[in-house]
Amino acid sequence: MADFVQGTTRRTLLQGAGLIAGVAALPGAARAATPETPTAKLGYIALTDSAPVIIAKAKGLFAKYGMTDVSVIKQASWGGVRDNLELGSGGGGIDGAHILSPMPYFMTLGTITKSRAPVPVSILARLNTNGQGISVEAEYLNVRADLGAAKMKPIIAKRKAAGTKIVMAMTFPGGTHDLWLRYWLAASGINPDADVELITIPPPQMVANMKAKTMEAFCVGEPWNDQLVAQKIGYTAVSTGQLWMDHPEKAFAMRSDWIAAHPNAARALTAAIIEAQIWCDNPANLAEMVAILSSRDWLKVPATDIQDRLAGNFTMGDGRVFTNAPFKMKFWANHASYPYRSHDLWFLTENQRWGKLPAALNTTKAIAAVNREDIWRQAAVLARVPAGAVPKSTSRGIEKFFDGRVFDPAKPAAYLASLSIRKA
Repeated sequence: MADFVQGTTRRTLLQGAGLIAGVAALPGAARAATPETPTAKLGYIALTDSAPVIIAKAKGLFAKYGMTDVSVIKQASWGGVRDNLELGSGGGGIDGAHILSPMPYFMTLGTITKSRAPVPVSILARLNTNGQGISVEAEYLNVRADLGAAKMKPIIAKRKAAGTKIVMAMTFPGGTHDLWLRYWLAASGINPDADVELITIPPPQMVANMKAKTMEAFCVGEPWNDQLVAQKIGYTAVSTGQLWMDHPEKAFAMRSDWIAAHPNAARALTAAIIEAQIWCDNPANLAEMVAILSSRDWLKVPATDIQDRLAGNFTMGDGRVFTNAPFKMKFWANHASYPYRSHDLWFLTENQRWGKLPAALNTTKAIAAVNREDIWRQAAVLARVPAGAVPKSTSRGIEKFFDGRVFDPAKPAAYLASLSIRKA
């Protein structure tokens, strides 16, 4: 990480991280370029937001772009994704994955690899926005904890006084679910490092662990929040799009050395993902998408655990029902696919907030190393995305959160200073 902890750390996002020159000049070249290899091994976790990777395989979109030998392999946990990316396909692992957006940064910086050596991984696309949930055990129905986590304080205080640990689960330290859970708690004055104990549980094991009373709450992607409600074990306090509307979530990422050796193949894979995202966001395809995702070949869950929330219909389990909710998962709408560098900066800043990345991290340099929005733009040409559907900037601008806080990508230090509960 030493290469990234140096120099100026409070630059605006666009300084030194501008668009790759000449992208607009390569439509013909992008369409004509043949993949250097038809083969790639990709990983995914059993979550609804893996849909673009699964659909690209199931609907033959990888093959359409010349990637005729793509394996899409289920992973047991995010730790398993990390380990298999570190191995690479040459070592029996994988070349790329459906992944938590901060993880390519941790791997490139070497903070989570087994060897603690950098394993550069690049983000090629965002896979979705919204669609995660924070769910709590049935006992909290008595206080109706929802966007206001402060309603949990009396129960937390009572349990702490009795010497009982308050345990909440997320899926990977520093990952998106960890950050959503921390933000929700801290916004209500609950310190996630002092008032509760956060543990790591793989997504498919969340419901079983809640049923076994291993923890009081968890943050995870769908379909596991909906399944918890269906089994009447607890309820969904908040869907994460309510915390931050259209927040970035998972990413499609590849080992950087694989991209360097196969740049045309990387564009082809990304083009297939983009086309799959457009397909997934078409309401006419919902029933077919649910049938594919829920099958034994992929998520292996009841279709009813997937369909409603994908359609935007949320039965939270505490009496609240949302129909056609604006915070539903999006795969393409509102530029959901584009990997905004401003969003990567927020992920890095939040991980600095909680001490998981050093305060002196040169975020501009890290983002330039990991975020390959230039490949996304080239792939969009390949997928014949209309120019009007391609963002003009690498920044989505100022972001607003449910508690009134704002994140200005030009002033990350000011955002950090505005947060009363933090380690940084």
